[in-house]
Amino acid sequence: MVIPALAAPLWLAAAPAVADRANDPPPMDFVLPEPGTYALQHIMRAPDGPVLTVDGQPGNLSRFTRERITLLGFIYTSCTNPQGCPLAYRVFDRLKDEIRATPALKDQVQLVTLSFDPARDTPSVMKRYAGSQLEDEGGLRWFFLTTPSARELLPLVEGFGQDVQYATDTSTGRPVRQLSHVLKVFLIDRAGDVREIYTSTFLHPRAIIGDIKTLLME
Repeated sequence: MVIPALAAPLWLAAAPAVADRANDPPPMDFVLPEPGTYALQHIMRAPDGPVLTVDGQPGNLSRFTRERITLLGFIYTSCTNPQGCPLAYRVFDRLKDEIRATPALKDQVQLVTLSFDPARDTPSVMKRYAGSQLEDEGGLRWFFLTTPSARELLPLVEGFGQDVQYATDTSTGRPVRQLSHVLKVFLIDRAGDVREIYTSTFLHPRAIIGDIKTLLME
């Protein structure tokens, strides 16, 4: 894992436009078990550390991963890989609509999108990336966060086991905008324990909703 202290010009890719180009999750070739008929293991404690909100307010990540069931995904706003960050955005957007339409879920779940490119993804960039998703409609909260610098980010990505590498231009040795990473989304219970980790292959809204309902039955 390589997390250098990057210095780069500010820029932004429009999240909804990129998300529209994301592929849907592949069809499920298995039957989902009924919620509550299986158990989700306690994988690890969710790490904690300093983060910044879209308004630049400092706080700890645990402020956004406690009390409600949390889905947390790492992204960077310039990602254009359809099976990467845009897919996570699209799945979160679909989950948002389904959760808001389900009275038993809407006040029990929150979404967290955390950048692993703090040099470019400043609070103002994350605010533009979030757009209308910041509106707290129907009881569901969706937080868009970044960190003050790579120094604060490193313990978080290491703690979650989120691998990421910053590519460099072979001719200049300077970082380029594209990051190499594996898409992961973490399901965190109300006590702050990671209970499931989804990759792009298993990032299905129906499966995630089933796992959320299972946690609520504990």
